Amino acid sequence: MSIQKILLVDDSKTELHVLSDLLTKKGFKVRTAENGEEALRRLQEEKPDLILMDVVMPGQNGFQLTRAITRDPAFADVPVIICTSKNQETDRVWGMRQGARDYVVKPVDAEELLAKIKAFG
Repeated sequence: MSIQKILLVDDSKTELHVLSDLLTKKGFKVRTAENGEEALRRLQEEKPDLILMDVVMPGQNGFQLTRAITRDPAFADVPVIICTSKNQETDRVWGMRQGARDYVVKPVDAEELLAKIKAFG
């Protein structure tokens, strides 16, 4: 399955804009959500091929949301890449334990991110 539809979850409008722009130019169909509640609504509307998840958000954080999504049988097959400024090894390990399949640290290196996305396609 090739990755075409990406759900981008981040509370920063700047990050959403930068990453949406990058991914759209590479031919991906991008939908965005600014918090966990909105992300869950987006998932019900249309199942993405991949989710890029921020960690630090109001309400449900990205770790909690990743755990909820990856444990839901309807979405367990959707890879989650955590995309965060939290660059400690313990954060990466914890993110992977929540069900994330990969981890990218902000500021995002475009080539690295695209390579990680392509690895799932």
